[in-house]
Amino acid sequence: MNKIILVGYMGSGKSTVGKILAEKLKLAFFDLDELIENTAGCSIKDLFNTKGEVYFRKLEHEVFNTFMRNNDSYILSLGGGTPCYANNHLRLQDADVQSVYLRTSIPEIVRRLAGAKSKRPLIADKSNDELTEYVAKHLFDRSYFYHFAKLHYSTDGKNNFMVADELVGLLT
Repeated sequence: MNKIILVGYMGSGKSTVGKILAEKLKLAFFDLDELIENTAGCSIKDLFNTKGEVYFRKLEHEVFNTFMRNNDSYILSLGGGTPCYANNHLRLQDADVQSVYLRTSIPEIVRRLAGAKSKRPLIADKSNDELTEYVAKHLFDRSYFYHFAKLHYSTDGKNNFMVADELVGLLT
């Protein structure tokens, strides 16, 4: 049984690193946002627009807990806000879970996201200065929940393959 959960802010590398890590550790990789979209039959953006955030967070909590209850070995990438709602952060402390906070600095997140704004509706219309403030506020609000992860790992100045290689050593 190997349950690895990756948490962190958008742009921290959860999905990309998770896929690389899964290949190296020969585990299945899952992205919670994709699991939610499959359950709902529509995109996260559409869920927010048609049902609202409260509905989304409730569904997110249900899908997260159902997945953890029904699966034994995996790498799971959570959405950036997942640990912050419905006591989801407490699952990061489960005895059978290896949780990792991919800690990334504000300047590094802004650098990574600046080139990918069009793929991220929440930040698509923000200038780089607005993006910096947006990220700083969210990280301040969310850091309490992210810190429930058992392992904190800084991704600054490292590519996704370096991060995955180092995590293999730390998790095995």
